[in-house]
Amino acid sequence: MHAYRSHTCAALTAANAGETVRLSGWVHRVRDHGGVLFIDLRDHYGITQIICDGDSPAFAALEKVRAEWVIRIDGTVKPRAPELINPKIPTGEIEVYAREMEVLGAADELPLPVFGDQDYPEETRLAYRFLDLRRDSLHQKMILRSNVVRSLRNRMWDAGFNEFQTPIITASSPEGARDFLVPSRLHPGKFYALPQAPQQFKQLIMVAGFDRYFQIAPCFRDEDPRADRSPTDFYQLDIEMSFIEQEDVFATVQPVVQGMFEEFGTGKTVDPVWPKIAYKDALLWYGSDKPDLRNPIKMADVSAQFRDSGFGIFAKLLETEGTEIRAIPAPTGGSRKFCDRMNAFAQANGLPGMGYIFWRKAEDGTMEAAGPIAKALGAERTEAIRTQLDLNEGDAVFFLGGKAEQFEAVAGKARNEIGRELGLTEEGVFRFCWIVDFPMYEKTDDGKIDFSHNPFSMPQGGLEALQGDPLKVLGYQYDLACNGYELISGAIRNHDLDTMYKAFEIAGYPASEVDKRFGGMAKAFKFGAPPHGGCAMGIDRAVMLLADESNIREVIMFPMNQRAEDLMMGAPSLPTNDQLRELRLRVLPKEA
Repeated sequence: MHAYRSHTCAALTAANAGETVRLSGWVHRVRDHGGVLFIDLRDHYGITQIICDGDSPAFAALEKVRAEWVIRIDGTVKPRAPELINPKIPTGEIEVYAREMEVLGAADELPLPVFGDQDYPEETRLAYRFLDLRRDSLHQKMILRSNVVRSLRNRMWDAGFNEFQTPIITASSPEGARDFLVPSRLHPGKFYALPQAPQQFKQLIMVAGFDRYFQIAPCFRDEDPRADRSPTDFYQLDIEMSFIEQEDVFATVQPVVQGMFEEFGTGKTVDPVWPKIAYKDALLWYGSDKPDLRNPIKMADVSAQFRDSGFGIFAKLLETEGTEIRAIPAPTGGSRKFCDRMNAFAQANGLPGMGYIFWRKAEDGTMEAAGPIAKALGAERTEAIRTQLDLNEGDAVFFLGGKAEQFEAVAGKARNEIGRELGLTEEGVFRFCWIVDFPMYEKTDDGKIDFSHNPFSMPQGGLEALQGDPLKVLGYQYDLACNGYELISGAIRNHDLDTMYKAFEIAGYPASEVDKRFGGMAKAFKFGAPPHGGCAMGIDRAVMLLADESNIREVIMFPMNQRAEDLMMGAPSLPTNDQLRELRLRVLPKEA
């Protein structure tokens, strides 16, 4: 017999009754029934019930075991009485009568329990992640992640892609986040960078003539943490294709992603219709470039009804160029109590409040508009708003005004909150949409022009489009949103060197700086670059959606905490003086 096991803890059934078996695993739970011990023995695969009484030579040793000890059991498989069968586990028809036991690894008192799913402070869970990962719910999420990655690989190979690995140590490049720098021992004073993404390398793979590339790629970004984003590193499905247009990327990606969500989105349906929504429309309708389409609420610009109106606050506001009044319809939200609650929501999110109108039945049986705005605005304009938004008795509408960039994010949050509060947001479905036509450039707070998205994207209209107002230039850039999260980001790449130089020049990078920072790409484009494009999907975020989690740390094996610390391994840590001397570095003391 094998030194540790003849079967796993999920393998035995009634067909094995009478067999002598050997099992190894962790003591999941111990129950002492007055001279009869019941032990749930757990391994990666499942649980088997062990039984032992005073007649067994193993009884004295088994009385000493505690939760999470690792033990080996030799015993005989016995069928359970019909009334004792546990249908919830594969081994529920049997138990193993223990005749011999060996302790393979004793355990100290546990800092957090493995049995059950009690809530414990995240700091404790992360410091003892190896224990946390033994808990069934988290264990299953890691298996889900592994299966998702395997499925993605198979789907990409089946779609005619080849998997290639790109370097982990490379040069720093501006890609929207801070780099993690790595000092060079052989070149004192110089630094490598961990790649924020394999962007340049995958484009060079296309220039090298490999038509379809993919990789499950590690990416490193020194970012502020969020619930749906790791502050240090993450994995993405990285894709690039040659001789393609934007629609070719969409047609290639949808079967892969949709198939994955259909395979692993247990209990949820996947809407096969993926609409394409322009970036400006997404911000207008949803207040976000990653809208949750499960919520049917669509916002609208109702400035025309407030301009030169009797509602002085908004009328005065609209005299300033670049301002607007945005309406958030709230079907079934037509009560003063609900309207007051949403007004408080806006105030809690940093705005003075949200004006509102709601429609109710009047004493004469007709429908009337209620609220201070309705009275000041007048019946004709109020009715025009109701008609524009297709609202009826029992419905409401909320208003926010000013420059869109100042209130749009709160408007998007309010839309989501209204959808949840009123039960309008669908459950049990994944709804996707492509966000397209992103602006190439944006104006920074200090008035300069900078890239608003991926700097390597092809501008719509090519070089000619870059001769006019840069803030009007759109890029062949696209994101895939799912249920309120950005899942994929990509672009058709700029493969023309003159267009690339001009695009960077507008953002303040002369050709000499482009050659310095992106010398490999600039050189490659001089020797025949094919039209190409691609995208990348965040695997951590996809698994988070599939696992129905809102915190990305729940689907990462060994995550950092909110302060970008690894509490289990003690990172980041202080370097030794010898290490600093070898790298010719000096650490400045932290500023008070």
